[in-house]
Amino acid sequence: MLWLRSFAFNLAFYLMSALINIAATPLFLAPRLWTVWAMRQWSRLTLWLLRVIAGTHYEIRGQVPKGGVLIAAKHQSMWDTIVMTAILNDPAMVLKRELLWVPYYGWYSMKTRMIAIDRGAGASAIRRLIAQGKAAIADKRPIVIFPEGHRMSPGEAPDYKPGVAALYRQLGVACVPVAVNSGLYWARHGFLRRPGTIIIEFLDPIPAGLDRAGFMAQLEGAIEPATARLLAQGGFRESPE
Repeated sequence: MLWLRSFAFNLAFYLMSALINIAATPLFLAPRLWTVWAMRQWSRLTLWLLRVIAGTHYEIRGQVPKGGVLIAAKHQSMWDTIVMTAILNDPAMVLKRELLWVPYYGWYSMKTRMIAIDRGAGASAIRRLIAQGKAAIADKRPIVIFPEGHRMSPGEAPDYKPGVAALYRQLGVACVPVAVNSGLYWARHGFLRRPGTIIIEFLDPIPAGLDRAGFMAQLEGAIEPATARLLAQGGFRESPE
């Protein structure tokens, strides 16, 4: 039954995505916010399909941020990017530059002014990241960054990158840490979509003005224990060494 429901969801998800992408093609000529609206509807429809077909619900804990703020989230699944688009108002998500060349997904990301970073470009990539981040904050858009730079399996050792600290220091705004347990239900690699309730938790903001070391310590110290707690609530148990 799990396999069958996962197959049905994946089939519905890809068919729905293809149809919406094609139908929304004229939006490339429309105002940017029209495309933002369409991406939000796609995200919400995906979450609905996940609930009614796969039996995967979700719960939001904490206060969903509004306006120009930095959001630093644990990243375990494609679900994380989908839910952020669904529940935040016009988020500017930090993504790998190569994703911009994915047909439709990348094109819509460019249209909606997501923040693309070339991780192989060194200091120049950080400068571009900060410049795009400042533009997003000026427009009162929340910036979403996944500090580890890629999806991490539940229980995997953390690997925080310096980009989040650069944004935090240069933008001068508070940072909201986010914990999830999405990897238990929609794995970063794999076909199955498991029933249950994904939890996304917005934690207490880290105020602006900390030095780099202090900020990174507080960020990891907030996200990792909260993520471990959510994973445990979902039934995850660490494998013995």
